[in-house]
Formats: sequence, structure tokens, C-alpha cells
Amino acid sequence: MFDIGFTELLLVGLVALMVLGPERLPGAVRTTGLWVGRLKRSFSNIKAEVEREIGADEIRRQLHNERILDLEREMKQSIMPPAPSTTSTAATPPPAGNATEVAASAGSSAADVSSTVAPPAESPASSAEPAPTPRPDRSPEP
Repeated sequence: MFDIGFTELLLVGLVALMVLGPERLPGAVRTTGLWVGRLKRSFSNIKAEVEREIGADEIRRQLHNERILDLEREMKQSIMPPAPSTTSTAATPPPAGNATEVAASAGSSAADVSSTVAPPAESPASSAEPAPTPRPDRSPEP
């Protein structure tokens, strides 16, 4: 941090020995060590409290997660480029009617559709009377 080498420390020690003398030097070194330790603890406590206050750890985690998500999106795009957007028939519901009407509206023959799309089976109850639809404002009746 301060870039103090061994020679500088040796020079400070020799000057302190000459100024304080051999009797008071051990007490002065001990006191200096205690004060340095207290300062380090105080600064680390203050730093931890400030980080807790601003939520630095949470912000770091969120930024890290966002970077990971961005990288994941980029990888997916590089592996699988987006397919050209065409009009999708899956997004729009088919028109009401039987298979021949659907085939006629799509421009294909009824024979092609009837072989792939089976008409819905009608039950005797559904042909006589339509099933009641539940109303959104109250629960369906039993």
C-alpha cells in the first residue's frame, strides 16, 4: 500500500532506537501495534457497515446475474439465430366449422385435410342442446 521496503523499516527502527532508547522502545512498539490494530479494525467495521447500508453485495450479485443472463442470450443467439418470422397459423385460432370449411379457407382440398384432421365426435347430448357456458361473474351452476 505504501510501498515500504525492508531498508526503510530498518532505518525507522534505528532512528526510533536512538531517539527513544533501549528501555522505552519495546513499550513504544507495543503501543504503536495496538493503535495500528485498532485503526485497521475501525476501518474494516466502517467499510462493512457502509457496504451493508448500500447493499453493495446485493448489487454485485444482481450485476453478476445480469451479465450471466446476457452472455446466455448471446450464446443462444450465436448458436441458434432467430428464425425468420412468418405468419403463424398456430397463433390464430382456426375458423369455426367442419374440416371441409377449414380446408377450403386454407386453399387445400378437403381430402387432404380429412385424412389428417379427424372431425370431432358428437355425443347425443351435444347435438340436442348446447352445454351451458359458465358466467364470469358467478360460479358455474351444479
